[in-house]
Amino acid sequence: MSGWSHEVVLAATIVSWVIIVSGLAQTAVYLMQLVLAGFALSQRPPVARSALLWHRYGDIAPPIALIVPAYNEELNIVESVHSMLALEYPNFEVIVVNDGSKDRTLQCLIDAFRLVKFQRPYEEALTHMPIRGLYSSPVTERLFVVDKENGGKADAQNAGINVCRAPVFCVIDGDSILEPDALMRATQPFVDDPERTIAVGGTIRIANGSRIESGRVTKVGLPSKLLPLFQVIEYLRAFLMARLAWSRINTLMLVSGAFGVFRRAEVVAVGGFTKGSMGEDLDLVIKLHRHMIDSGRKYRIQFIPEPVCWTEAPESLGVLARQRSRWQRGALECFFRYRSMLFNPRYGRVGFLGFGHIFVVDVLGPIAEVLGYILIPTFWLLGILSFEHLLAFTALVFTYGVCISVCSLILEEAELQKFPRARDLAVLTAAAVLENFGYRQINNLWRIKGYWQYLRADQSWGEMTRTGLSGTRK
Repeated sequence: MSGWSHEVVLAATIVSWVIIVSGLAQTAVYLMQLVLAGFALSQRPPVARSALLWHRYGDIAPPIALIVPAYNEELNIVESVHSMLALEYPNFEVIVVNDGSKDRTLQCLIDAFRLVKFQRPYEEALTHMPIRGLYSSPVTERLFVVDKENGGKADAQNAGINVCRAPVFCVIDGDSILEPDALMRATQPFVDDPERTIAVGGTIRIANGSRIESGRVTKVGLPSKLLPLFQVIEYLRAFLMARLAWSRINTLMLVSGAFGVFRRAEVVAVGGFTKGSMGEDLDLVIKLHRHMIDSGRKYRIQFIPEPVCWTEAPESLGVLARQRSRWQRGALECFFRYRSMLFNPRYGRVGFLGFGHIFVVDVLGPIAEVLGYILIPTFWLLGILSFEHLLAFTALVFTYGVCISVCSLILEEAELQKFPRARDLAVLTAAAVLENFGYRQINNLWRIKGYWQYLRADQSWGEMTRTGLSGTRK
């Protein structure tokens, strides 16, 4: 270090410690999530069998509408609708909203279910692009299709909320498949605590590698490709650890747009989904928190691990990069839109813990990590920083990352046990280690790209190419 001036060494040391402290803050958040998730799982009663759930809740389960926004989903939409129509639930309807698709999404539905146009009065409580037609099916009275002009996912969801008549609705992506008892499990909190429960989220799982027949996952397997395999670990960490932890203290800030159940009255009261938002699911949950707290009402937004929704994960770097950049834009957009809630005593734990988590992980996290990857090794190579600084950063990035991923896998095996084969668990453990060496770093680069797109006010969605789930063994 003798060749460098005192000021340069001091500046490098300060920058390094800022990066390390930021990493420690993220580490503290993840550790808290892990502890809370473990505690929540230990306090949960045994998971009831589907038959027992039906016996206990079948007569009192609220009517529910499944709202399925679909844009260019011709590969998966028919399979997904079949899976929804086969759900084990006493009173539900499926409303597919074709959001001006450019492919054969609408025609595939017309052909598969013999759709015909019909008239159905509906409440125009939320604004959306014009509806071109409503369709019903002589094959099943549960299915309705809304054909509308393109307005984006949030706009399509708002149209579905207007058309539906049930007091509770579920939003699900058009490329997703629900397990047969998912609705019965997801609506359980609405029955047990009807006054306070306003939203419930379930687990999203990666379907790549599993066998799917007639709209159901008949055999759970792992993807054969490395990229979706890493995403299996990511989803375990995001859902079973993070969301279960935040739900435990009623600070859950995100109910996934791929599978979430909401009370219609509260969603209409906050204006529905925000049109044009890159993170419409995060945006809605934040609005619900703010509305309920401002109204002085007691409420619950919960996450339940057992209701499982299967979805197709991107298998190419290009598609995954667009998805992750969009997610980052959505997080930044929501944070700055509702930034007045950050550390605001009025919003209690939501303002301090919920928004604090978004601030540390989504706003500061990507910048701090990428700077750390570049600056700390560079400072060490130039002799400006000591080996101890490099070792501290390396241990923080890699050792703790591996620990969190493996612990998330342990929680999954203790709770859901969706991977019955020992070989699958061994493969996932190896993936949990390997993802920290390259995949995590490139993910942060995609998030930085999302940062740049947000600063440029880039609202492009990007093509999410699908390969199709039917019979998949990828």
